[in-house]
Amino acid sequence: MFVSKQLKENNIAEYLLYMWQVEDLIRANGMDLERIRETLVAPSRLDAENQAELMEWYENLVEMMRLEGVSERGHLQINKNVIVMLTDLHLQLLKSTKFPFYSAAYYKALPFIVELRTQGENRNLSELENCFEALYGILLLKLQKRDISEGTLQATKAISQLLGLLSDYYKKDKAGDLELD
Repeated sequence: MFVSKQLKENNIAEYLLYMWQVEDLIRANGMDLERIRETLVAPSRLDAENQAELMEWYENLVEMMRLEGVSERGHLQINKNVIVMLTDLHLQLLKSTKFPFYSAAYYKALPFIVELRTQGENRNLSELENCFEALYGILLLKLQKRDISEGTLQATKAISQLLGLLSDYYKKDKAGDLELD
């Protein structure tokens, strides 16, 4: 099973971050299918059948990126839909009195979320999208082996805990094991 399928089933937050990384990897390869084959598919050590399936997946993503006009920046609609679903669940969890741990995690992360919104370029993003943007930015900094301040690490921890809980509740909701009201 491919990483994306495993993450989508087990941790929707990690899935979204992974898919944003895939979008960037496709862009880094110039949306060129042959370069994607050489740099992303061939080194995967998958058998020929699975490599063909993986290549088809990349081909579909490239086509969607072109059709949706996100070849240079932005996110695919399928990824935006994940944010919408998570935002809906997030708001339901906050409204319910049954999830005090989730509310506590949210209020612990809220000062960092507010700071992100005031400092960020895209102030019109939802709270959750700001959280994901922050975590993705940290991921990129780590990949570049850049220093990360203590304050940023604290924010990352609080936001990660919130999104981890949200992912757990999302999985329960998808399985029909979450009673919101």
